[in-house]
Amino acid sequence: MAEQFRSTDALIDALADVSFDRPPALVSNAHVTGLGVARALDAHDVPVIALDRPSDDVGGGEAGGGGRTSGGGRAGADGTRRHDGLAPPSDAVDFAGAVTYPLDDLDGFREDVEAVVDAIGREAVAFGCMDEWALAYARADPEGVRLPFAGIDTLDDVLNKSELYATCEALGVPYPETYRLAETADAATGTPDADATLDEAAEALGFPLVVKPELKRDFEEAFGTNVLEVADREEFADAVAAAEEEGIAVMAQKRVDIATGRDHSLASYVPPSGVEDALGVVGNAAVRYPQQFGTSCLVETADEPDIEARALAVLDDAGYHGISEAEFVYDDDRGEFLLLDVNTRPWKWIGMPVAAGANLPMAAYAAVTDAEYESPGIEPTRWVYLRDYLSLLAGDDAFWDQLSAADWRRLVAGDFEREGDLTTGVYRPSDPAPAAKLLETEFVDRDYYCAC
Repeated sequence: MAEQFRSTDALIDALADVSFDRPPALVSNAHVTGLGVARALDAHDVPVIALDRPSDDVGGGEAGGGGRTSGGGRAGADGTRRHDGLAPPSDAVDFAGAVTYPLDDLDGFREDVEAVVDAIGREAVAFGCMDEWALAYARADPEGVRLPFAGIDTLDDVLNKSELYATCEALGVPYPETYRLAETADAATGTPDADATLDEAAEALGFPLVVKPELKRDFEEAFGTNVLEVADREEFADAVAAAEEEGIAVMAQKRVDIATGRDHSLASYVPPSGVEDALGVVGNAAVRYPQQFGTSCLVETADEPDIEARALAVLDDAGYHGISEAEFVYDDDRGEFLLLDVNTRPWKWIGMPVAAGANLPMAAYAAVTDAEYESPGIEPTRWVYLRDYLSLLAGDDAFWDQLSAADWRRLVAGDFEREGDLTTGVYRPSDPAPAAKLLETEFVDRDYYCAC
């Protein structure tokens, strides 16, 4: 495990004293998703260096303050920084340290990563585990870093909702009824023209409806969320006016009557050779926390070939290669699955496809190195994030436990790591430090900046 989360300078000094027999993986961020990626790579003896912003920079760290003692002066006497994420104490992580947060200073991020790679003494492979980190690696394109995913132009096309839904329209892939609004058309970067004015969209969709951005990163920064539900025309007009003032293109989308427990996603790795050689697993987010709109806490493999085919068709049309999650919701009114979003990076339950036999991080790593990886085949698998699942059991009287007595016995005994079809997001008796840290930070009066 990484013995400590170091400042940038301290991390560089530590790396200068070691040698690696294969390219190490740079994993950012260093929380639940980063932990899943680190464990997937460590299972094949890939060295992992976790890079993140330190927790003492959250909420307004100065540009360039990613960890260098000359940049923020916050490093301890031993060169450590505070970090509340769960990946660094894992046995799967060899080193962990701070870099400049790319949304604060992209050039500073590039300089820090290049300094880390220079200290390593050989090239490294980057895994961005949240949008800002994946996009930062693509946009900064640090020297000496191999990217196991498509370039920034392709990423932007996939993440741009206007482009995504236009592709769905052309391919006949169902998606929620959506109108690109004329009021913010000047800020649009996608190719499709506006579909409707605010009043026309309101007339077509009725209320409540959903206001979504074309590109969610700036919207999240401005509004603190990536989607707004509005109850009436006044709220709708206020949201659109605020987006127009921020220079953010938005669209109005029908509020889908989603069938609880029927959300499905294709978890896949598409190699540069194309979707014909893709490795993928369809997962059903059977339980979310909170149930109606929260993040996944129980995910199961599912046999849904139409979802796989539609997702791969969209990725193929975009020319995307790399790890992705294509999210579908089931619309009760229309009686079909609708493509909602595509995440061009690992995500919270990345451990499910890995346990099922599709080690997507390792497949991506092998594609840009001399390593080899072949899936042993896909087996039925369930993934549970116990923190949220137990919170749901304790706090929602209407929710019934979907794990069996045998599941709980295997979880408590640790036997689930050797038998059965259940895996976990954090808790692993063979790698106990992340779960211990989760318990430690759970009862401290401070919030980690990222739930994933």
